[in-house]
Amino acid sequence: MQTQHTKPARGLKRVINAWGYSIQGLRAGLSEPAFLEETLLACIMIPAAFWLGQTWLEVSLLVAVVVLVLVTELLNTGIEAAIDRISLDHHPLSKRAKDVGSAAVMLALLLCGGIWAAALFNRFA
Repeated sequence: MQTQHTKPARGLKRVINAWGYSIQGLRAGLSEPAFLEETLLACIMIPAAFWLGQTWLEVSLLVAVVVLVLVTELLNTGIEAAIDRISLDHHPLSKRAKDVGSAAVMLALLLCGGIWAAALFNRFA
C-alpha cells in the first residue's frame, strides 16, 4: 500500500511489482476450491484444444473460453472477498453482488460448455 510519502514505481520496477501482485492473486485464487477445480480442468482442456480444434481459429476459441472461465472465477472471488471485507453481516446488496458474480461464472461456464460441445459435435458427427 502506498502512502503519501512514497513515489509509485515506474518502468521495469512497476512491471516487476505488477507481475508479483498477479502471482499472489493466482495463489489466492488457487486456495478457492472452485478456481482450483477449474484450473485442473483447464490443464486438461487447453492441451486438448490443440487436438480438437481443426484450425488456429477453433483452437484459439476453445482456449479462450476456458481462460474466460478462469478470469471470471477470479473476478467473482475478488468481489466476494471485497464484500466479506466490508462486513460478514447479511445484507441485500451484498447478496446481490455475490449472486451477480456467481451468475457471471455460470454464464462463462455455459458458453465454454456450448462451444466445446459444438466443437466435439463438429469433429465426431
